[in-house]
Amino acid sequence: MTDLPRTPSLRLDGKRALVTGASSGIGQACAVALAEAGAHVVCAARGRDRLDETVTQMRAEGWSAEALVLDIADLDAMPAALAGQSFDVVVNSAGLARHGPAIETTAEDFDAVMAVNLRAAYFLSVAAARAMAGRGGAIIHISSQMGHVGGIDRAVYCASKHGLEGMIKAMAVEWGRQQIRINSICPTFIRTPLSAQTFDNPERAAWVEEKIKLGRIGEVEDIMGAVLYLASDAAALITGTSLLIDGGWTAD
Repeated sequence: MTDLPRTPSLRLDGKRALVTGASSGIGQACAVALAEAGAHVVCAARGRDRLDETVTQMRAEGWSAEALVLDIADLDAMPAALAGQSFDVVVNSAGLARHGPAIETTAEDFDAVMAVNLRAAYFLSVAAARAMAGRGGAIIHISSQMGHVGGIDRAVYCASKHGLEGMIKAMAVEWGRQQIRINSICPTFIRTPLSAQTFDNPERAAWVEEKIKLGRIGEVEDIMGAVLYLASDAAALITGTSLLIDGGWTAD
C-alpha cells in the first residue's frame, strides 16, 4: 500500500523571525501572523512608542515577541544591530512613498525612496543571507503590485519596487543552493497609514476601486496568510518569485 502524502506544516514553532516596519500596518500584521504560528518574533521599527505597544499587545496574547528599534536605511546601524543574531525568517515591510508627477520629482525625494525601498532592502537581504548560510531560511519582502505595473504619480515608487523584484530574482539564483529562499509579496492598495493619502482623495480612491477586480480595498488581514505560507515549510520549493495579492489589478 502506498503511503498518502502529508501537507507540510504552516507552524513555525522554534523559529526566530525578524519583521521590519512591525509597529503598524502590514508589518504589524506580518509580525502577528508569524508569532501566532509559534515563531519568536523580533519586531523592528524606527519609533519606540508604537513598537513597544505592539510587542506588549502581542505578549498579552501569549505570543513570543521583542522590540528592536532599528532604521534599516542606516547602513552602519543596521548590520551592527543584527550582528550575532540568527533568524530563520526575515520579513522586510519597511517602506517609503513620495508620490507626485514624475516631472516634479526632486533628487531628494528620489534618494529618500530608493534608500528605504531598494538600498536598505538589498543590504538587509545580504545581512540575513549571511546569518542563514549553512542552514537556510526564508527572506520575504513586502513589495507592491507597482513592482509589476505603472501607476499615476508613482514613477519613483514604481522604480524602487521594479528594482526590488529584479534584485530578488538575482539573489534567489545566487543563494538557492544554500537553501535560502527569497520572495516578495505584492499587495494592491491596503488600508494602512501609508495609503491614507490616496484614500483621502476621492478621485484617486475611485481609480483604485475601479482597478481592483474583486471590488474592494485590501485589508492587512489579506496579507497574513501569504506571509505565513512563504515563511513555512509549505513553500519549501518557492524562491525568486512574487505572490500578487492585488484583487486582480494586474490581470489585464
